[in-house]
Parts: sequence; structure tokens; C-alpha cells
Amino acid sequence: MATKKNRVEFTITDPKAKQVILSGTFNEWSETADPMKKDKTGTWRKVKMLPAGRHEYKFIVDGTWTLDPQNTETVPNEHGTANNILKL
Repeated sequence: MATKKNRVEFTITDPKAKQVILSGTFNEWSETADPMKKDKTGTWRKVKMLPAGRHEYKFIVDGTWTLDPQNTETVPNEHGTANNILKL
């Protein structure tokens, strides 16, 4: 039986950014797998189909690991900073 996937749209608004990558447990913290696309308003978007469960993630904005400003739920990580948490 196939695992049900949930459609999740990740967004971050940063009109000045040149590149934003979505990175998390769902892509093994890849720094290249999930580039985001910027719309006319300066909001970067990426849609992922994710299974139910707990997912950790961050954005990489022009090379800087950045928390999701729209998600206050975080967990400490092994680098002494934090990751966002998404529960589906």
C-alpha cells in the first residue's frame, strides 16, 4: 500500500535574495536538491509532497542557513542553532 503524501508549500519572502534552497530531513539536508522560485512579490516558493510525520527544515538564503520566520516551532540542532519543525 502506498504511503499517503501531503502537499506542502514552503514560502519565505525576501525580494533581495538571489537564491533560496529548501533543505531538511526530507531531502537529507541537501544544499542543492530543492531550489525555490521567486514570484513577482519577492516570495520564494517550493511545493513538496511529504508523508505524515515530523520533518525538520531550514531555508538557505544566499548561502546562509535561515529559520522560517512564519513557523515559530523549532528544535535545537547539533550545530548549536535550531531547525524548524513541520508536523503532518
